[in-house]
Amino acid sequence: MRQKPEVLAREIVAKDPDKYFYPDQYSNPSNPKAHYLGTGVEILDALGDRITHFVTGIGTTGTMMGTTRRLKEHTRPIRCIAVEPSEALHGLEGLKHMESSLVPAIYDPGLPDEIMPVGTEEGWDMADRLAREEGLHVGHSAGAHVYAALKVAERLHREQQGGCVVTIVPDRGDRYFAPMKWERRYTW
Repeated sequence: MRQKPEVLAREIVAKDPDKYFYPDQYSNPSNPKAHYLGTGVEILDALGDRITHFVTGIGTTGTMMGTTRRLKEHTRPIRCIAVEPSEALHGLEGLKHMESSLVPAIYDPGLPDEIMPVGTEEGWDMADRLAREEGLHVGHSAGAHVYAALKVAERLHREQQGGCVVTIVPDRGDRYFAPMKWERRYTW
């Protein structure tokens, strides 16, 4: 039986840790730390006290964990919402349905204020809408992030509350919509 590449990679690193490094974004504390020191600070520098809500997806969970930790230190309360696929079998590449997934070691389920499920169709449709209406060629997970952020904004509007909702657009559409090298057809 053939060994999985990630298992083989871990074995190679374990045998010679001075020669090899396995970054393991799912359990490496540097993943959320980069967002704590970078993304969270950048959001606060740009928006300061105006931000009321932060919405982002959970995949490795680094963006949610690090950015949320930093935003929670701000003087104004900021509601942080994690976006996940609504179903275990989904088509939102890069996002994890936590109930049915291996949970990353860096994930703290108590950190998000809310978990917002988004369906595959909503993510795909929003990616198409962003391309058509805004000229933004983004992927499905970005579509899911924007879809969720708009739902939060709609909720605030319905409740007649003001707010400033921030999300992250984490991927480009060319990874999903353009033919890949191995998909090209040649005419002879």
